[in-house]
Amino acid sequence: MNLQSCFEQFHRFRILIVGDVMLDSYIEGEVQRISPEAPVPIVHFRKEDHRLGGAANVALNVLAMGAKAVICSVTGNDNQARKIADLMGEAGIDSSRLVLDSERKTTVKTRVVGNHQQLLRIDSEQTDAISDTQENALLKSIEKTLNEGIDAVIFEDYNKGVLTERVIQTVIQWCKDRQVPTAVDPKKNHFFSYKGVTLFKPNLKELKEGVGFDFTFHQHRELFLEALEQLEKRIDNEISFVTLSEHGVFVKKKEEQFHAHAHVRNIADVSGAGDTVIAVATLCLISNLSLQLIAEISNLAGGLVCEESGVVSVNREKLLREANRMLFGTETITTC
Repeated sequence: MNLQSCFEQFHRFRILIVGDVMLDSYIEGEVQRISPEAPVPIVHFRKEDHRLGGAANVALNVLAMGAKAVICSVTGNDNQARKIADLMGEAGIDSSRLVLDSERKTTVKTRVVGNHQQLLRIDSEQTDAISDTQENALLKSIEKTLNEGIDAVIFEDYNKGVLTERVIQTVIQWCKDRQVPTAVDPKKNHFFSYKGVTLFKPNLKELKEGVGFDFTFHQHRELFLEALEQLEKRIDNEISFVTLSEHGVFVKKKEEQFHAHAHVRNIADVSGAGDTVIAVATLCLISNLSLQLIAEISNLAGGLVCEESGVVSVNREKLLREANRMLFGTETITTC
């Protein structure tokens, strides 16, 4: 099967994303002078833009790759949540799986951009764990979705309170019972809670914080591998997938391991790159691609979105062309 055929089969997959949904807002304008009131730039307002963020951006990347995406999450019952639902509807994502609760605040990240440069970010959020009632409603939504048929589940954890210990462990067990692969984009609070998942994708900083000791990838490779060994002993995951920023990605499955080096890029914005990587890695995983191809294609996808300003989804056709060219020296031919 060539790589194009691999990409074309993505349309058969239905992916469930469970985690923290948020709204990314952008206030854009021009800066021509400094305020006389304080040493800060004055932004002459030009436009305001709203985009899906967090777990919803993972869903957008799944859609961009041609698969179907379903989101289960908890938000507030406010204007921001309604904006998220509208944007999901426009993108083709079912918003009926969201649990809306007036006791919860919807997460909004507002970026102020002047002369195409981010000047300030304002976060409005609630990070305490969701209530028992909200947990029950969320689990009911997830179980219904799993029963309808899902090819993989992605846990997208931003430490905003949706992914509690109970939600994590319950959904992993449901997936095991149904033989549904699971992938995790973790954060510190529940780093070791995802026991028995298929693919676990921390970045290097998260891995160091999780195991509790410091190292670099190139200068302390033995410590890096020791950290992975500790991680795997504690969560018994099948695949460890570590993003290494400018050093690419490292993936390991039992004794097999592979380092995909980063490619030279004109980096504009790294926001959302991790969302792209987990989405593409999951689709490659359930397509039964080799460990090397999972790493290489996901690494390329993360690099491509970093060339764009703001949080954007991967371009499927551009990724396909670049994967064929960079990995196989051709625009059209390669084997999965």
